[in-house]
Amino acid sequence: MDHATVIIIDDDASYRRVLQRRLAQKTSFEILAFASTQAALAEQTATPCHGIILDMMLSDESGLDAITRLNHHFSPAHLIMLTGYASIATTVEAMRRGATDYLAKPIELNALIQRLMPEQTYHSDVEEQTTLTPAQLEWEHIQRTLLAHQGNISATAKTLGMHRRTLQRKLQKLSPRR
Repeated sequence: MDHATVIIIDDDASYRRVLQRRLAQKTSFEILAFASTQAALAEQTATPCHGIILDMMLSDESGLDAITRLNHHFSPAHLIMLTGYASIATTVEAMRRGATDYLAKPIELNALIQRLMPEQTYHSDVEEQTTLTPAQLEWEHIQRTLLAHQGNISATAKTLGMHRRTLQRKLQKLSPRR
């Protein structure tokens, strides 16, 4: 895996720097980090890379919308979508668009490395499947409906039978922990 490249795309500068430094320390990958997909696509020539770690909620764009372009441009073996707002609907959509994995932040470093290098053995705690709480079920339903309406808050609120501001408040809260 000499000189294999991993690209990080995340608009949170401190998170991006920490992840870049920690991956560089624990792996032999060349780690490149960018604040946007446009910056990554502009900076890099169209050469294959080993992996891309992509944040779902970038400041000016959706990571979901960038998956196809990144796969076409870089041909990564792994495209891992990271998000602080995980839902079944967005997981399915990310995989449908070409992501190879979908992980919720915060992610333990060894678990992330295990996804980038499945042939290596790294210790990671595997969560047991648990029953979803009512809050988690509501979150999943909202996310599926939002995705079905291409992110349109007004249309989603109308479909869910709630006021637009109520929906916005629910979306501003962190997703329920699993």
